[in-house]
Amino acid sequence: MLGRSVGRLAGVVALVTGGASGIGRAVSGRLAREGARVAVADRDMSGAAATAKGLPRNCPPDHGTFQVDVADPKSVAGMVRGVQEHFGGPPRVLVSCAGITRDRMFLEMGEREFREVLGVNLEGTFLVTQEVTKALVTSGDPEGASLVLVGSVVAKVGNLGQTNYAASKGGVEGLTRSVAKEVARFGIRCNSVLPGFIVTPMTDKVPPKVLDKFAGMVPLGRLGDPEDVADVVAFLASGDSGYVTGATLEVTDLTTKRISKGYPTALLGTTESGSGTTPAPSVCQGGQGLTRPRSPTRQTPHRERAPPKLEGKRAKASPPFFL
Repeated sequence: MLGRSVGRLAGVVALVTGGASGIGRAVSGRLAREGARVAVADRDMSGAAATAKGLPRNCPPDHGTFQVDVADPKSVAGMVRGVQEHFGGPPRVLVSCAGITRDRMFLEMGEREFREVLGVNLEGTFLVTQEVTKALVTSGDPEGASLVLVGSVVAKVGNLGQTNYAASKGGVEGLTRSVAKEVARFGIRCNSVLPGFIVTPMTDKVPPKVLDKFAGMVPLGRLGDPEDVADVVAFLASGDSGYVTGATLEVTDLTTKRISKGYPTALLGTTESGSGTTPAPSVCQGGQGLTRPRSPTRQTPHRERAPPKLEGKRAKASPPFFL
């Protein structure tokens, strides 16, 4: 039996890319509970179908699943057309969650690894955002639409082994601000959300004592959940944020400020799930390996240094925290 659409997004069509798992799945559920009709898009169709199956049913036409490779312009265009055919119009809410990681230390990273990450995380976000905006403007009724782009706090603080990922998410912030200025004349808003320490299925492989250690570093006494991010996304998607555009909202804690002051981070790696991968996070290693800069008045004799050895410096493949 179909439920009656209630909530801040009653009857609104919301497109969520990367909806097969993690934050994308939590966002899909949160928007559906607000009454939205959700288009769950991902490269992983089985995961997208599982997400859609678990959503509360609202007014017809009901939720739908759509396959997409966000790095492929033709795939993106076809996906947006499919959403319009299914729901009878363009999505008035876009949440761009799709992302991947190709983690490797900076001196070992190849051009392919760098370009792949920017291709999905940055260019993919651009392609989806542009195609949805075009559809909204063409419809003749773009007023009140909301674009929410998921970035990462890594763009602000950096992370070992993730120069490509940090660069891509930094680009998403710049994209958000510029798009917001251009689409405001149509009554469309564009904002971004920056997750911090978030627990996802990937962190299941992290030893409990490690999780407890970092939870203890957080003033609130716990790590974040995907639902914490989804709540902020729901606010930005709704009319409650009608005067908010070009903003970046951090879903994080004071631990991030500590890292930004020079505390190094250690990469734990990633496990990905199609284009809807939750990006790899990392764990702060406190002050280990931190060296203080020498005083400018202190001089030391010049010493010849051997070239750095790269063996053993590869990022290990296990699941992390920073999103």
